Amino acid sequence: MSTPLHTLFDLTGRHALVTGGSRGLGLQMAEALAEAGASLVLTARKSTELEAAAARLRERGFIVDCHAADASDPQAIERLAAWALEKRGHIDILVNNAGAAWGAPAEDHPLDAWDKVLNLNVRSVFLLSQLIAKRSMIPRRSGRIVMIASIAGLGGNPKGHDTVAYNTSKAAVIGLTRTLAGEWGEFGITVNALAPGWFPSKMTRGTFDKLGLERLTAAAPLGRVGDDDDLKGAVVLFASDAGKHITGQVLAVDGGVSAILG
Repeated sequence: MSTPLHTLFDLTGRHALVTGGSRGLGLQMAEALAEAGASLVLTARKSTELEAAAARLRERGFIVDCHAADASDPQAIERLAAWALEKRGHIDILVNNAGAAWGAPAEDHPLDAWDKVLNLNVRSVFLLSQLIAKRSMIPRRSGRIVMIASIAGLGGNPKGHDTVAYNTSKAAVIGLTRTLAGEWGEFGITVNALAPGWFPSKMTRGTFDKLGLERLTAAAPLGRVGDDDDLKGAVVLFASDAGKHITGQVLAVDGGVSAILG
């Protein structure tokens, strides 16, 4: 007999670490994992936002701990991994959501801004994945890693978008996803990426203001941008036994925008 569907999606007893979990897409995904039964360890740079998010989730009866950390600092990532593993014993699910963007034409893009985006969006993602895999998932021969890429990593920029470092970083995240999936599959670890399209957030506010909601919705076959529910099912799929035979894949959650690129 096959496993009942509700059991496949059940995360009861599992521990999830979500970076950039204090707001926006990170908080949406953390909420989904908690609703499916997982306990949460949330991390973000600003402790006030982090504590507010944790309090909101605890009010709903979820198990949540939080640890403020600057993910661009390798030593802070080391401390985060050690703290999370001491707090929970092991980590079953890692959601690498923390990231940054910078707007500038490629010919004028500052080098320090390039380094900031690539260090946070790629280097820190690799380092935390490496630490959690080596110290928890590989010894237990089980784990789920969910990368947050972007449809910006699937192609180039239309004129006026000016996010060369961000696009490059998200393309690198997609390459990292596939590489780690290949290397760590033997340990029972799946590694997949979500590639969101346009979602309102603090990071995308400037682009929404510049391009306008009407233009962004018109570019999507579904005629809408993402909302507070649109990543929830996808992240639970990748984090749960329902996705145990899926690895190295990139799922665009974008209203169909990537289907008509080019």
